[in-house]
Amino acid sequence: MLGENIKKLGKLGFGLMRLPKNGDVIDVEQTKKMVDLFMDAGFTYFDTAWAYAGSEDAIRQALVERYPRESYQLATKNAAWINCKTKEEAQAQFDMSLKQTDAGYFDFYLLHNLGEARTHYFDDFDMWNWVQEKKAAGLIKHVGFSFHSTPEELEEILKAHPEMEFVQLQINYADWENPAIQSRRCYEVARKYGKPVVIMEPVKGGMLANPPESVQRVLKEAEPNSSAASWAVRFAANLEGIITVLSGMSSVEQMEDNLSYMKDFNGLSEKEQATLNAAREELNRIPLIPCTTCNYCAKVCPIGVGISGSFTAMNYLTLYGDKAAAAHQEGWLVGGHGLKHANECIKCGRCEEACPQHIKIRDTLVEVADALLK
Repeated sequence: MLGENIKKLGKLGFGLMRLPKNGDVIDVEQTKKMVDLFMDAGFTYFDTAWAYAGSEDAIRQALVERYPRESYQLATKNAAWINCKTKEEAQAQFDMSLKQTDAGYFDFYLLHNLGEARTHYFDDFDMWNWVQEKKAAGLIKHVGFSFHSTPEELEEILKAHPEMEFVQLQINYADWENPAIQSRRCYEVARKYGKPVVIMEPVKGGMLANPPESVQRVLKEAEPNSSAASWAVRFAANLEGIITVLSGMSSVEQMEDNLSYMKDFNGLSEKEQATLNAAREELNRIPLIPCTTCNYCAKVCPIGVGISGSFTAMNYLTLYGDKAAAAHQEGWLVGGHGLKHANECIKCGRCEEACPQHIKIRDTLVEVADALLK
């Protein structure tokens, strides 16, 4: 049973969305070192997805080919909403994931990024029954879904599909009370229905690893030697009913930092929780674009606008007020990577349907164009 197995898993999971790279190619050798450190510390949960370019192949080389299959848990995901016109196309993602990982089976298999306009694809293609057939065939151990929408919609899905064993939710201290994300309320719905939770985006796409100076000041005054990222991961790991907290680590140094405080993590004190509340209050004063650079928008944009790069540059302008530096950053992250600029958006809206953060992307791109491209 999943409930019994949870106790055996460490509270830190290795998220494989942001693996280290050499240029545009995943650095498999560095990934191997990170996997070894992770496994040596007693952690065993790895999270990838069909939609994470190169990730499944990299974890085959770094983990599957180097460790006994029973020594780790591997999760991957099915994104039926990405360019699938038939159920056969959607289901083919599973076969591709098996081939790319060569894992034989998946310990955790998720229907990927449910919510809003994306959920109907899983209904239309009967993915709910299909995934249970894969489980019955022994190709999946546990079935769940990742979710980015309202607590009301989450409750509808859990009512309609009580067979789902777990839910993956975006939870971090910045979004805990954020009305656009509603982390706390979604977590409470999952707990109401008895579903254990895998936490994603605990560091909000890296934003909480390098937060604004006013937030860093609060954290450093409390613990001068602790990283900002450690506060974010510990906040998530402190919650009850958690399977694991995924951290999308991109370097050996990030892995070592996470392991340093998570190996013996026993919960947050009242003083530490008060520090996080103060940090959240500081963060809420700064009007940043809540982009986590997941780039789901890029997968559906018909003309290739550099959306996340545009937003990264705009946030830099908001934080530091340096227009020249922000414009330079936009030029590299967008034009330097062969992408179209914010002022070239055709306003079709497909990106907004895919965005887990519910950003009004079209309007925000206009703001970027006005601020940085004139």
